[in-house]
Amino acid sequence: MHTDLSSHLHTPACNKLIEELKACHENHGFAKFVGICNTIDDQVVKCLKSERVARSAANRARARERQSKYKEKILQGEAN
Repeated sequence: MHTDLSSHLHTPACNKLIEELKACHENHGFAKFVGICNTIDDQVVKCLKSERVARSAANRARARERQSKYKEKILQGEAN
């Protein structure tokens, strides 16, 4: 099961792969159940994972920055 595949949540590269996967599922009604779309699905999973990893790294960087600002304020408050 994938995360939400709405286009506004993903990069253009992932959106292209998502559209290919949807088209494959529409064009191959029964064959999709025996794995005809698996290669595209694997590419989608890798793309979504790379987005998630990048988002997590950005969130960690923002958290570290926020924590350092709070620590500075606390230390300034103790010095006064």
